[in-house]
Order: sequence, then structure tokens, then C-alpha cells
Amino acid sequence: MAESAYVLEMLGIVKQFPGVLALDKVDFQVKPGTVHALMGENGAGKSTLMKCLFGMYRLDGGKIILKGNECRFNSAADAMDAGVSMIHQELSNVPERSVAQNIWLGREPLNGLHLIDHQKMIRDTRELLKGLNFDFDPAAKMSSLSISQQQGCEIAKAVSYKASIVVMDEPTSSLTENEVAHLFEIIRNLRSQGVAIIYISHKMEEIFQIADTVTVMRDGKGIGTYPVSEIDNNRLITLMVGRDLTNRFPPVESVIGGVCLEVKNLSAANPRSFKNISFKLHKGEILGLGGLVGAQRTELVEAIFGVRAVADGEILVNREPIKKITPKAAIEAGLGMITEDRRSSGIFPLLDITVNTTVASLGNYKTRIGLLDHKKLRILAATQNEQLRTKTPTMGTLIQNLSGGNQQKVILSRWLMTLPEILIMDEPTRGIDVGAKYEIYTIMADLVKQGKAIIMVSSEMPELIGMSHRVMVLCAGRHTGTLDKQDASQEVIMRYATQFA
Repeated sequence: MAESAYVLEMLGIVKQFPGVLALDKVDFQVKPGTVHALMGENGAGKSTLMKCLFGMYRLDGGKIILKGNECRFNSAADAMDAGVSMIHQELSNVPERSVAQNIWLGREPLNGLHLIDHQKMIRDTRELLKGLNFDFDPAAKMSSLSISQQQGCEIAKAVSYKASIVVMDEPTSSLTENEVAHLFEIIRNLRSQGVAIIYISHKMEEIFQIADTVTVMRDGKGIGTYPVSEIDNNRLITLMVGRDLTNRFPPVESVIGGVCLEVKNLSAANPRSFKNISFKLHKGEILGLGGLVGAQRTELVEAIFGVRAVADGEILVNREPIKKITPKAAIEAGLGMITEDRRSSGIFPLLDITVNTTVASLGNYKTRIGLLDHKKLRILAATQNEQLRTKTPTMGTLIQNLSGGNQQKVILSRWLMTLPEILIMDEPTRGIDVGAKYEIYTIMADLVKQGKAIIMVSSEMPELIGMSHRVMVLCAGRHTGTLDKQDASQEVIMRYATQFA
């Protein structure tokens, strides 16, 4: 039998869940020493395929061949022992343990007395981190590190297993540009050592920058595998969504009305946050909020919604000041807010779609005797999600089982049920695919057409320019400029975003 050119072959993979065929005879083959991108819309089956590889799901059909030998992992530990490591989008470290303890968890080095050799563990960790150009302390508590440093520990852990295959699921979702550049250096170094990288990302520019090969999935099926050098952005999008998206953004055709929100000289209670921010938001307008990491954009919109304390300033809705700025007062004034981190502060993962949709508006749907009208809530939640075309088996499905794009639609449905006039959307399309992004954009365009107003925080420059009527830019907590759509270019926005940097 001729030796295979592939380090990994997943052939005819089938995985079923109740009522759903998640993977339908998928083939996926990876060569050693390559970066192999895995692309597809949310719900296409990418994560399910990788969980089958990693022993988190059992196959219902097909086979996995690793380095020429057929295998089937019953757990993640089996996969890692065989040289397959996976860096998840949601980090799973032990925050109150050290970096070294996290990296060697469950396989700590022992001394002659069969006790943990802490000095050796620190030495090995220091050497491991040095080889990856990470400069943090092996003895530091994981909770004291930044998100990017914690992700660095996950990479170091994967390398420590002498992995021949490393799966990276959305590895740059929380990284700055400099940190992304460092990650790419590490990936190239691993590739030069013969390690195969399976790279899952929704960021098109990254695929063309780092990947050698790309496999596209759609609706649980493998659509095809292509050399990155032989495919372009438009072709890749068409393969992913099954339709041509010539325009990335829908037309935003709305009538700009009067001022519905005015912020005057707002300063955060935290002296290191934003100061003296003033702006106006009009009915029918999408106001983009741009800036680099650390610009205090999220802090500003959270303060407007009453989540963060303010030291000074005033917020007026329809010329009426909000006397005490709290989330309850904001909702009563007609504001809604979609938070930046969908998983940690948006969804209630172990509750169903109906509850996640209705949780912000329960007080509006009570019977005469003060009890919740559950029947009405179920009907309205279903209707709202149908209008946004949320894809789900039933309304009783746990929200954690939906794709990122559909989770975002449920959160959007939640706030639309409160009948807001002003919607704050912090990174509304983060971590969702290009097809779902377009659907979110279309919903936003429809809302402002109805006369509602949107504040959109975005780190994606094309999104900021493509969807906003005006772009307001922050740098280090200061308002450095506001640009009309026709004046907003990437270069000008970046100049404002670095004015105080």
C-alpha cells in the first residue's frame, strides 16, 4: 500500500442529531506542513466536523485516517495523545491556576517521590514560551493575563503535545493587528516544522494571507477543496453561501429625521476611560462608532445604556434627560443594546429560544392578575424570530445549539420585542459568516427605514463605511472626529483613530 500524501483523511463522515443531518458524507484531507483553511457559513458543519476529529462527537458513519492508520477517538485526551490539538474560540483555562499549571494540566512532571516537580514544570514552560516568543511569566495566574496572552497559552499547550495537527477555531477574534501578526509568525514556524494547521475563520483577508489550501462546507456537505492561489474573494463567498453576493452591503435608504438621542459632555467614572464625549443621533440614521482597541467605544455605549458608571454629563432621549442612567431607565426611554460578547453577556446558553427572546420584555406581557402570559409570549417570540428568519429546529431548542448568526438574530429579536426607538449594536456581526452578516445588515437597513436609529460599534472598516450614514471616531477615550459617509475612507478613519495614540 502506497504511503498517503495526507497526514489526515476524514472520509465519508456522517453525523446526525435529532431531526438534523449535521454532516452528510463529508471528505476532508490535509497535507503535512500546510495551513488548510476550513470555511463556510455558521451552521455549515465546520465545528461539528472538527469535534468529530477531536473525539468530542462519535461518528455515525465514515472513517478517520491519521498518518495512514484508521483511528477513532473516544475523547479529547485520546486525540491529543495521538498528536491532534485544538485551540477553541472559547478559551477553557483554569483562571486561578498558573500558566505552567494550565499548560501541563493532567500530565504534570513528577520527581523521584512521585510528587509534582514544580521547578521542572516552570523550566519547561519558560522554554516552551521562549520558543514561541511569548514573554509572560510561567508562574503568573491565568486570570491576570490578557485574552491574547491566554490564547498564547493555548497555543503553547498544543505545541507541548508535539502535535502533528493543530486546529485553530477563530484564533484572531479577540486579537489586535500586532497580535495577529505574531500569531501568523507562529503558524508559519509550525508549518515549517511539518505541522499541519487547520484554520477556521470568517475573515477572508486572513485566509488569503496565511492559508495554502481552503475547503468550503455548506449545509453539512463538502463543496470543494481549492489551492488559495487559484481562488479569489468573490468565488469563495459564492461557494460558501451558494449565491452571488455582488454587493457586500444592502442599500440603506432611510429618511434622516430629527435628533432622538443627544449625549452632552459625558465622562466615565473611571478616569482612564472616555472623557467629555458629545454627539447627536438622528431618527433613521446608522451612526458608526470606530476606533482601535482601547479607544473606549464599548465603554461609551455601555455607559449610555447604564451598564457603566458616569462621573459627569447628560443623556437626552427625544429632548428629555435621563435623570438616573440605569439599564431599566434606558429601556423605558426606548433604548435596546446588543452587547459585544454574545456568549458571555448576550445569550443565556442553557435556556431555550423563547426565553432568550422574551427575557427583556417580560413586564409588558402579564395577565390581569399579574402573572406572565406564557401563551402570548410564545406566539410573539415565534413571530419575531420568523420575521428575522432565525433557523432553528423548534423554539424550545437551547440557544447554545444555534449557530452564531442565528444566536445574534435571537438577541436582536429580544430587543425588538421591547419596541425600541434606538438600538445600540456593539460588533453586531463579530464571529458570524458572510451570508448571516448580509442578513443582519438587511435587518438594520429595514429598521432605520422605519425611522429607528442605530449606533453601531464595529472594528471592521468596510462594515463601518458600508453601513453608516456618519462615522464617529474615538481614540484613547477622546472624540477625535465625525465623518459623513462620502468623506469616510479607511485612511481618514485611521488617521482620526490614531490621533492621540
